[in-house]
Amino acid sequence: MSQVLRSDAHRRRAGRYLRPLRPVPAAARIALGLLFFALFIAGWSLATFGGFVKPIFLADPARMVAEGWVLLTEYGFLNDIGITIWRVFGGFVLATIIAVPLGIAMGAWKAVEAFFEPFVSFARYLPASAFIPLLILWAGIGETQKLLVIFIGAVFQIILMVAVTVGQTRKDLVEAAYTLGATDLGIVRRVLIPASAPQIAETLRLVLGWAWTYVIVAELIGSSSGIGHMIVDSQALLNTGQIIFGIIVIGLIGLISDFLFKAVNRRLFPWSGI
Repeated sequence: MSQVLRSDAHRRRAGRYLRPLRPVPAAARIALGLLFFALFIAGWSLATFGGFVKPIFLADPARMVAEGWVLLTEYGFLNDIGITIWRVFGGFVLATIIAVPLGIAMGAWKAVEAFFEPFVSFARYLPASAFIPLLILWAGIGETQKLLVIFIGAVFQIILMVAVTVGQTRKDLVEAAYTLGATDLGIVRRVLIPASAPQIAETLRLVLGWAWTYVIVAELIGSSSGIGHMIVDSQALLNTGQIIFGIIVIGLIGLISDFLFKAVNRRLFPWSGI
């Protein structure tokens, strides 16, 4: 009888987790995330160790770890990782410095939005990789070219998303501020920016993830260092172990930066529920 009751309780608990928008406890969230990675590695191991996929197309997990260790200890891959991180954050910070103030201005003043929005909407659909030939002509194949690829890929997305966020500020907050005697500029400083700040921070977190895709594209062409450069060299050698290791390193760095960004956002905006 007790076993039946426990089983019924487990089913009810599992059913609560499957309800739409129902929050999941932190422990269960971590367990579910780890379970996915465990299943993924198990499927990868089955496909490779079981002989279903040839090593030339997909290295097994053990080979990938061994090749990664060689990269780190013999080929200075840590230096490549550091260079790629610098490029991502350098281009992203440049884009943020330009995009956030302009996005706030577009969201706050409709005349500014009318002036910039058609061009920003047009430019955000242009793939950053399409600018690489021009950027190589203008800036060479050095660091400036790679920073500009990330800048172009991120800046227009941030501008439009910040503008939409600011423009959706609750109108009752604005009207209440005017009733209390706030000026037009005071509305922007004391109402629109504070109300939008949590979502702007979340926008930056999302776009930082996109910046990682742009840096790899930039490093695939005309680069002598970085994770993308290592991946291209490994492709020429048909070394899928090193290719997969590079991809996993990118994912791990992105995951760590995402968690850090979330932690900072929660600390800065504890009321937002981010």
